[in-house]
Amino acid sequence: MNTILKILLSAIAVFVLAHVLPSVSVDGYLTAIVVAIAISLLNLIVRPILVILTIPITIVTLGLFLLIINALMIAFADYFIEGFKINGFLWTIIFSILLSIFQSILNKLLNNSKKKK
Repeated sequence: MNTILKILLSAIAVFVLAHVLPSVSVDGYLTAIVVAIAISLLNLIVRPILVILTIPITIVTLGLFLLIINALMIAFADYFIEGFKINGFLWTIIFSILLSIFQSILNKLLNNSKKKK
């Protein structure tokens, strides 16, 4: 149940960011849910491989290269999902950063509501 709620919150974040950022577009709610699922799966499967392969450059850049890896996960979702489009890699990085911040806030709120019960 917690995973489904996190995916729905991520879909809300994707939908809101698509309407706030000028170079990001998403067709509708269902597309936002598909994007959230795709990003979750890419982060689960592909991201760990990329992180391991890029450890030296991540160390040299003091971890900032992880922002590029996050943006690559968004770019993969953009490539594979019809109805989700980001124009430019800079907007992909901005979208990735804002999505991470939004997800962190929502997860913090979710965890706080669990502790109150």
